[in-house]
Amino acid sequence: MAVPPQYFDLITMGRTGVDLYPPETGVPSARVETFGKFLGGSAANVAAAAARTGRSAAVVTRTGEDPFGAFPHEAPKESGVDDRRATPVPAHPTPPTFRELLPPDDFPLWFYRRPGAPDLEIRADDLDLAAVRAAGILRSTGAGPSEEPGRSATLAAPKARDRRGTTVFDPDRRPMSRRDPGRARPYHREAPRHATVAGGDLDECEVAAGARGPGACAGAPPAAGVEPAVVKRGPKGVPAVHRGGTRAEAPPVPVEVVDGLGVGDAFGGSLRHGPLSGRDLERTMRHANAAGAVVASRLACSPAVPTGPEVADLLARAVPPDAAGLPSQP
Repeated sequence: MAVPPQYFDLITMGRTGVDLYPPETGVPSARVETFGKFLGGSAANVAAAAARTGRSAAVVTRTGEDPFGAFPHEAPKESGVDDRRATPVPAHPTPPTFRELLPPDDFPLWFYRRPGAPDLEIRADDLDLAAVRAAGILRSTGAGPSEEPGRSATLAAPKARDRRGTTVFDPDRRPMSRRDPGRARPYHREAPRHATVAGGDLDECEVAAGARGPGACAGAPPAAGVEPAVVKRGPKGVPAVHRGGTRAEAPPVPVEVVDGLGVGDAFGGSLRHGPLSGRDLERTMRHANAAGAVVASRLACSPAVPTGPEVADLLARAVPPDAAGLPSQP
């Protein structure tokens, strides 16, 4: 008798690594003397964010076969993430990412991913396609299609689902993730065609859709079959557009910004939680927007991801639950 595949609410595949933060804000890297170590990488962060909401989550990634490589395994497991599909690559070290904290809106990142990065060595032949098909949500990012063999794997996973369930593509615009952005662009345009949900900031939407501006970016992916398309605009709020033209928008949630890194990952983890909880699109986006705001008010990514009650508390203080159409508890 065939053994059914292991079910996960969320499988996220892509980049992981080690983030190194200075303890001081407003200090350029050249003057920083010590750094703190935190889990990094969008795939690991989103999986951790979903796990902290009580969802079963697995991460598909690769790390270096070095001492740093153990950390991206241990840190997600502390949040309840299944890391058995995170495997080592002897050829590339685990990539560190350094950053500066220059509030309120400047948080430069310095990626060390050359000559290659282990997460781009995810191979299509190694994917557990039975688990991929069975997952409630599959999420992949724009870092994967930048070069082989990660490109084939990033496209094979959503194709295997054949648009069943919720399949998410997050463009991830960072140019340091790609050796040749121009050559990778056609694959970043192809990936959303196999997704049912796409979301990113204005620059990321332009990379994936070839259009700029909230209306154009939100409208282009649904034309290719994505429903909905979500455009993150920070302090200007978050619009989403369904293929049929239905629009929802989450207003900004004001907080005192400490660190901008990880806001999008917390938003993404909460956004995946919404459909699994039966929330409609507007309630899902409001909750996700507030989750991102909480992270912006804290230091680090995964450790800063809020619990459901913390998000509900911020929403209650930012706007009365009745006015937001939200319950007092998530």
